[in-house]
Amino acid sequence: MNLKGRNKITPEFNMSSMTDIVFLLLIFFMIASTLTKQLDTIEVKLPQAKGKTENRSAITVTINKSRRFYIDDRLVAKSSLQAQLLSILSTSDSRVIVIRAEQNVPIEEVVYVMGIANQNSIKIVLAVDAQ
Repeated sequence: MNLKGRNKITPEFNMSSMTDIVFLLLIFFMIASTLTKQLDTIEVKLPQAKGKTENRSAITVTINKSRRFYIDDRLVAKSSLQAQLLSILSTSDSRVIVIRAEQNVPIEEVVYVMGIANQNSIKIVLAVDAQ
């Protein structure tokens, strides 16, 4: 009786199932990568504001076209703008200024006021006309 030869297992590995798994993983990652790209490019139409926001405690700095500076309707020289602004803000409860500049005012004047606000940790709001 020769029983040893009948139960001999051949060491073969079937590669067809492995290639199926590799192709399924490839398809999965291709679909997943295209879906993540599409999620980043979703266009959303944002709502438009119709109401006005009013901040009564904010200090208004106005610059007219003749380059004159006003703090709450008081004429202030450019050289003393920072000192006047800081003295008014020290008595105010909020540290917010609204910058109102006419349309033809050079941007350097607005940047000057913004620089003063930035140096003193003052929040800035730029006033514009609603269209």
